[in-house]
Amino acid sequence: MIDQDQERDQDQDEAAENQAPLFEAPPMGEQERMVEAILFATAEPVTVADLNARMPHGCDAAAALAHLRRRYDGRGVNVVRIGEAWAMRTAPDLGFLMQKETVELRKLSRAAVETLAIIAYHQPVTRAEIEEIRGVAVSRGTLDQLIELDWIRFGRRRMTPGRPVTFVVTARFLDHFGLESARDLPGLKELRAAGLLESRPLAPESEEERSAADEDQGEMFEE
Repeated sequence: MIDQDQERDQDQDEAAENQAPLFEAPPMGEQERMVEAILFATAEPVTVADLNARMPHGCDAAAALAHLRRRYDGRGVNVVRIGEAWAMRTAPDLGFLMQKETVELRKLSRAAVETLAIIAYHQPVTRAEIEEIRGVAVSRGTLDQLIELDWIRFGRRRMTPGRPVTFVVTARFLDHFGLESARDLPGLKELRAAGLLESRPLAPESEEERSAADEDQGEMFEE
């Protein structure tokens, strides 16, 4: 009877050994460190299933996450849940420290440069007048870009059928180019020489008409 009990106990011990994992799971503290390392190094949120797949056999990523989340509670970085995944993110109340103002250099297209020049020299000018001077249609994106830069703004509506809106340059435009007023703008010949305008004339071709247009433009700037 004793021999049978001993054999039965031996069989149970062998069965338990066969069911036991080949490698024992790391302590929970070590599992926390593993989860912390993965979340810190990964740009995208990670699911619990992904964590378990990366960690050694027998680890409990969900339990390690719970411990790690409590450890980071109240710190500058928090362990947060994003959908079904987890990530490390800056504490919401410290987000202002991550803000940084930068100067973005944006090169204007030729169409934007020509449109801006026309508005500066012929303001207040409507979109239809800009298109007539340039000889091509003006896209909405070109005007939107100049408005976004705060270099042009809407002026008064013309007292003509349809009351079209006009465009004028802003004080920011003058400040950017170091101009005291629109009268300090360079001449059209200077702009063409610098490659800022195409060679086609933007004003009447005859000398008499050009002189008259220059006088009208001077009166407009004085107003």
